[in-house]
Amino acid sequence: MVFSSFEFLACFLPLFLAAYYLSPGRLRNLCLFAFSIGFYAWGARKTPAYAALLLASIAVNWAAGVMIGRSEKPSAKKAWLAAGLAADFGALVFFKYSYFLRILPFKLILPIGISFYTFQSASYLIDVYRGDAAAERDFVRLGTYISMFPQLIAGPIVRYTEVSSQLRERTYSLQGFVSGLKLFVLGLGSKVVLANQLGTLWTDVKTAGAASVTVPMAWLGILGYSLQLYLDFYGYSLMAAGLGRMAGFELPRNFDSPYVSVSMTEFWRRWHITLGAWFREYVYIPLGGSRRSPARNTLNLLAVWLLTGFWHGADWNFIVWGLFLFASMLIERLFLRELLDRYRLIGHLYMLVMIPASWLIFASGSLTEALEYAGRLLGLGGPPLYRADWKEALSRSWELIAAGIFCSTEIPERLYRRYGESPAAYALLAAVLAASIYCLYRGLNDPFLYFRF
Repeated sequence: MVFSSFEFLACFLPLFLAAYYLSPGRLRNLCLFAFSIGFYAWGARKTPAYAALLLASIAVNWAAGVMIGRSEKPSAKKAWLAAGLAADFGALVFFKYSYFLRILPFKLILPIGISFYTFQSASYLIDVYRGDAAAERDFVRLGTYISMFPQLIAGPIVRYTEVSSQLRERTYSLQGFVSGLKLFVLGLGSKVVLANQLGTLWTDVKTAGAASVTVPMAWLGILGYSLQLYLDFYGYSLMAAGLGRMAGFELPRNFDSPYVSVSMTEFWRRWHITLGAWFREYVYIPLGGSRRSPARNTLNLLAVWLLTGFWHGADWNFIVWGLFLFASMLIERLFLRELLDRYRLIGHLYMLVMIPASWLIFASGSLTEALEYAGRLLGLGGPPLYRADWKEALSRSWELIAAGIFCSTEIPERLYRRYGESPAAYALLAAVLAASIYCLYRGLNDPFLYFRF
């Protein structure tokens, strides 16, 4: 079940909201927990054991957290932490990486959201071990944190310390509910009206084959994918934040207009913010961060970006993608960043190349495919099958491209902050909702790109 489906919008969400707000305050965590497990079980109905896997993960982390909190000896605390993390990452490695690591001769169906809820569970245990968070003795409360359906399957990755107080007591108001509903509608429009339709540019190029299209069409294809990926994931994050707010939670921000960045370093401070914060807190800083020698710091950065690439997928293109990000940021740190920050126009031109190059590696099924596509972007290869392909694609998609670029800037958010309560804003939200429902009614392609990670 995805947020942009009639079964969620017309059935699950109304039922959840009715049950949630009719429940006494002390039972609302239980209600949210039950609906979250139901939401996950429906999504995993073809592999029902994966819902049991989620429940088992919650039970293991609850028990490990309680034992870490009870243990007085540091060695015992460390042993329980190691046991909990071994269970968390053991399941992740088995289901996501066993074929790549040749543990199994075949690929397993990836449990939805396992990369996200594993990172949340691990951060909880580490924070309890460090003393940054108290062990949660209430099973339902911890289960609600790990399985909360607004962010269960594609983030944002929430640390327990960020929501622990809200799990105990939270504020409800009509204003907060309406604010959450508005965020949800904006996210739905970003996902359904823009991202899904822009994705056809990339699909058209992939279907024809990079070697068969013109250079302009190849650039339109990777532009379409770049916009689709951002508006898809950003839209999902907005919907997650809106659903959380309707339930009385404030979830952390996951994007900050990354496409206006002037360097890859800045880009990754603005893109998937909670994932970057997780790696910084639990990998980079424990390895020594920037406190060590320049050589050791470089190794720390290499570890972070290799793991970032590998977290996204068990394939060589993701590892190369991580290495590409590491090399880009290392070069920027050594000599390029100052120039890019000082002359922002140069920085924006630089990112017009770096962002598509990065996503090309990310999106390609193999390194050979990525190199072939890159060659076509540079005008290499044989003649195209149809020289007017880009003109036809642009004639039917230029409005979507323009809207996608506009929505990738900081301007819409600034306008929303200033005029979000005006009648015009509510009229626009109604139009976005109507357009989204129309697109869903038409049965147009509706993938969530980040579900596979």
